[in-house]
Amino acid sequence: MGRRFAVRAVLFDLDGTLADTAPDLGGAVNRMRARRGFAPLPIEQLRPVASSGARGMLAAGLGKTPADADYDALREEFLAEYASALDVHSRLFDGVAELLDDLQRRGLGWGIVTNKVMRFTAPVVAGLGLADAPVVVAGDTTPHAKPHPAPLLAACERLALAPAQCLYVGDDLRDIEAARAAGMASVAAAWGYLGEGGDVRQWRADAIAEHPRSVLALLDVAGAS
Repeated sequence: MGRRFAVRAVLFDLDGTLADTAPDLGGAVNRMRARRGFAPLPIEQLRPVASSGARGMLAAGLGKTPADADYDALREEFLAEYASALDVHSRLFDGVAELLDDLQRRGLGWGIVTNKVMRFTAPVVAGLGLADAPVVVAGDTTPHAKPHPAPLLAACERLALAPAQCLYVGDDLRDIEAARAAGMASVAAAWGYLGEGGDVRQWRADAIAEHPRSVLALLDVAGAS
């Protein structure tokens, strides 16, 4: 048996970990492409960069980076497009609802820590049926976003738990780096987008989960009580 974690709460990244939000993120950049006379890109092509939000979508969809003079204007256009339809096709990954239900049955806390800003996070979380999440920390909740540890530490504070009592699950290297910096155990969500680079074995996460339901096998509930 692999490593097990005696924790009192499990925290999750949102995009690419709890939910597949790529269809709505991709829809925004595809509407921008259509406006410019370009054919839409398949969501499968856009999904790997979805965790990077506007930056990832503009790079993949329009070949634009922050170094381009028109990047800021394009970013605002993208955010407006996303805001207009951010809860149309986004769905929880298979097994996530059962995982969250099981955590609650076990008496464990849970929460969401994302780099998506709150004006987008709140409606997406509500649309996914997660409005009752005990804690939601967004990209603008603290002065720093992941990989800085501040968002994870803020979630711990709201749960009245020490970082060592929490586990963070994420699908991007910055999630693992943030957990490490916060003094929190980490799990790489191998079912997710996997961000830039994508080889979870190189991230030095404390564990790797191939499916949301396999997170449960990592928990030592008896030891957490």
